[in-house]
Amino acid sequence: MTAGPPTRRRAPRADARRNAELLLAAADTEFRERGVDAPLEHVARRAGVAIGTLYSHFPNRRALLRALLRDRNEELFGRGADLLTEPALPGTPGDAGEALTAWMRMVVEHAAAYQGLASVLVDGVGDEASELHASCARMDAIGERLVERARAAGRIREDVAGRDVFALMNAAAWLREHGSPEQADRLLEFTAAGMGLPPAEARA
Repeated sequence: MTAGPPTRRRAPRADARRNAELLLAAADTEFRERGVDAPLEHVARRAGVAIGTLYSHFPNRRALLRALLRDRNEELFGRGADLLTEPALPGTPGDAGEALTAWMRMVVEHAAAYQGLASVLVDGVGDEASELHASCARMDAIGERLVERARAAGRIREDVAGRDVFALMNAAAWLREHGSPEQADRLLEFTAAGMGLPPAEARA
């Protein structure tokens, strides 16, 4: 009698998905409490799995962060796309100056989700080998386009470049991590005014 085709085992894949979900939930808690440099052994222990299981899903810290930030990134990119598709007319919801300050505020809040994340994102922009490079480059590209629109609309000083805005957002994110959201907001407000932009809280 000829044996039938082997039965596919679904349980291991279900277990793998469950382990990945447990690891992401544990990483979120661990990184919120201790920052993105928290030992990965602590993440595995919190998830109730072996460290080898963590590495089988996420070969390094950046891969874990990429998975952890996926939904947040997509939400941020969607909001950036909305800002770019609105007509860049003064006094409208798409006002180019207000759109740029809104984006700056969004990115600062995003980068301050975990202590140390802002520095990791900065590194990801220039490191093409990083698992975070694609999302960081996409974030940077949206900011560059918003700066160009603000400059073309006369809503920002001509000498302001995308790298200036990027540096400002990084500084504000660091201050939000190590100081307070209020201090970060004041930094954005003062420096945005120096660039000729409307107040950073205008599109909060």
